[in-house]
Amino acid sequence: MSLVIRNLQRTIPIRRVPLRRNVEIVRNILGVEKFDLGIIFLDNKNIQHINRIYRKKNIPTDVLSFPFYEVTATHGLCHLLGFTHNSEAEWHKMYHQEKQVLEELSQRTGAQLQPLSRGLF
Repeated sequence: MSLVIRNLQRTIPIRRVPLRRNVEIVRNILGVEKFDLGIIFLDNKNIQHINRIYRKKNIPTDVLSFPFYEVTATHGLCHLLGFTHNSEAEWHKMYHQEKQVLEELSQRTGAQLQPLSRGLF
């Protein structure tokens, strides 16, 4: 299945071709070739932010992993629709849209979902 690699940091150079090859070998060893996988490299500030939201730990961490579920899907779809969070004004628009969708989804499913970009600005 698919493997997506995104480098959103500039501190450590990422060589995608050997990384992709090695990740595919690891997937084969673990027997998980049929699952989609996304790997995103972040700087300490951004991973600390995500760690604070999802694990309530206000420190950078080396790895966070998430299964594909409604919060990440909604965030991704908002991006595909042109929403961004590169500035505070853009973040407000995206956050409002994502929050509205997740509130309705939460009402329909009984879940308690929050936008991924919560508290970004």
